[in-house]
Amino acid sequence: MPDLPDTAADESDFLLVDPPALRAHLEAHLADQSGRVRVTGTLDRRLILVERLDGRWVIADLSGEPHNTRNWPTRLTGHLALDEHDSWLTLADLDDAAAHYFTRPAVTIAALYHPETFPLPRFPLGISDLARAARTTLLGEVRLLDMQLGVTMADLVKDLVDNAPDILGISATFGQHDLLLELLDTAYQLPTPPLVVAGGSLTVRNEALLLDQYPDLLIARGAGEATIQDVLAHWHGELEREAIQGIGYTGAARGGGMQLARRRTATVPNRNQTDILPELDLLPATFAHDGVAQLECSRGCKSACSFCPRGHKGQWSGAEPASLPWMLGEMSRIFDRFPGTSRTIYSVDEEFMGGGPDAVTRALDLAHMFHDAGFNWETSCRIEQVYHPDHDLDWHFERAAMWRKLTELGLRRCLFGVESGVDSILTRFNKDTSAEQNALAIRTLSALGVSTRLTYITFDPLMTLAELEATHAFQGRTDLLLNPLPHLAVEEIVEGVRDPDFVAEHATGRPLHSGISYMLVSMECLVGAAYTKMAEQAGLTGAARPSMGRVDSRYLDPRIGEASTAAQLWIDRSFPLDYTLKSLEKVLDGQPRHSVRAARTVLKDSAYTVLTGMLHEITSTPPADGTDQLAAGIASMLDREFEHLRAVVGPEVHTLTATLPSRHAERLRNQHDRWTNSDGWQLINAADPCGT
Repeated sequence: MPDLPDTAADESDFLLVDPPALRAHLEAHLADQSGRVRVTGTLDRRLILVERLDGRWVIADLSGEPHNTRNWPTRLTGHLALDEHDSWLTLADLDDAAAHYFTRPAVTIAALYHPETFPLPRFPLGISDLARAARTTLLGEVRLLDMQLGVTMADLVKDLVDNAPDILGISATFGQHDLLLELLDTAYQLPTPPLVVAGGSLTVRNEALLLDQYPDLLIARGAGEATIQDVLAHWHGELEREAIQGIGYTGAARGGGMQLARRRTATVPNRNQTDILPELDLLPATFAHDGVAQLECSRGCKSACSFCPRGHKGQWSGAEPASLPWMLGEMSRIFDRFPGTSRTIYSVDEEFMGGGPDAVTRALDLAHMFHDAGFNWETSCRIEQVYHPDHDLDWHFERAAMWRKLTELGLRRCLFGVESGVDSILTRFNKDTSAEQNALAIRTLSALGVSTRLTYITFDPLMTLAELEATHAFQGRTDLLLNPLPHLAVEEIVEGVRDPDFVAEHATGRPLHSGISYMLVSMECLVGAAYTKMAEQAGLTGAARPSMGRVDSRYLDPRIGEASTAAQLWIDRSFPLDYTLKSLEKVLDGQPRHSVRAARTVLKDSAYTVLTGMLHEITSTPPADGTDQLAAGIASMLDREFEHLRAVVGPEVHTLTATLPSRHAERLRNQHDRWTNSDGWQLINAADPCGT
């Protein structure tokens, strides 16, 4: 192999994480000195195959591990002969069948996105996990395209037409139905359409609609790794479609006949998902677009909240901690090329802790791995992992010590799904928690110095006025957020949060709503959720909205419904600005990060003022008077508060941009200008491209 110039050597880390780029690079540099080049395998066991001019092949395992430690697919038996099995580098003989396996199918996996709504990207974990699963098979070549990273729909369409992949995978979530249909229409209008597999939260909710419109489509109904592996085998004729795991499809009706029917195959449970690590093809591009890194340490959730329609409710599985260090090392090398990016990894678990007797040990082991690799990290957890009324003091002492230790090991912030501070609502949501439990957990976390993000559903269709008043009161409580108390033993904190005098002495005085991630959120009736069935039984549901995987709903108390609609208008008018601030908070460190967080608090305070105003309008309007006067009063109040907010936010942004790196400051100024110049109230997802 010829010597590579320094510039090429400098790019070698990025080439190793991007097999298509590595293949193109080798083909360009080897030029007339070789024949075909193939790059396959996962990042930890990347495999290069180069055909010599004499017809033999050079095969290199870039991990340095000998070839006999690889679990070679049985389909290669008789088609691949290695000279040296106990070396990482060998000459070999490949017949045309083996070369074909390493080359085909050509797979493109695309992630959809509306950048005008979500201006800063997250590392596309879903499609990156699928790429890893596909590459473990050593079949074909996988390319990843993500609309977060500068790829437009026009680019996707052109790529699809120009490259004509054998298999097209599409990842779509809520609000992306219009993009999904455009890409599907393009794919199925090609002279030779690819085998198309669509997955993601939206496609599962809209499975019936999509299969009726696109009968050749496969819907991935689970995590997707086993599905994509089976799809590759199916393309090679090794599996019938009915044997592909975790899909919905259109097939012959059971018992025969001419009529087609929707069919499903079994998904792989979370507990059987042993490898949930991603490929890193798109991590450099994510950082280049000021995005953040994401990983998973577990999948699923041990709870069954009524508003969640996911099939894995009550199922949780943790990844083996020993599999994490090498991945963190690979990510660290990419982070090193972007010194202005916060070395923070977002572990996007639904439930980081899980359960079982080893839960604390496992959490601490993972934290040590993040810390030892030089990373801060954030994650999500359930509130009962902090305070649980069924456990004794010793359990709470151990958990408090664990949370304090996690912060010492780089836990920068943790999200908790509080969802409500009203017992009747928590029961309706099937949260298996209580308002008092939430209060004690929030106090404990703040006193331990654990920085939190709290999610809270302010409105839901079955809500009563008394519940809304209690919700408003809970969000305004100033006895829940305590000052960090590092000088106190965990035992003193666990016992102190129950003592009114202790709480009064150490409370910050800040209202709870300052710690809620997004204010004024309304419950959505998602297709397939238990809550949606409750709303349906109450006669409150209406037309389906496939673009968001939900159904329309009315409110038991129409006055609260008016407030919910107004709240969504308030959220949507400021959402791109708030999302930009939230995203900047993720990629910054130190004082700039704290300044961004303080700016978001201004928006939260204003939202609580809006909630207070709406509650006043509701209580001033008897139910018998209808909602016309109420709607007018709320609309007038929104206009007044927005003008006030605009006057307050302007100086905040001006001060903030002076402290930010130039590229972040410019992005924030642009979003602020759009927000300042916005005119009127409009829902982001008001239009339904399905026409329903």
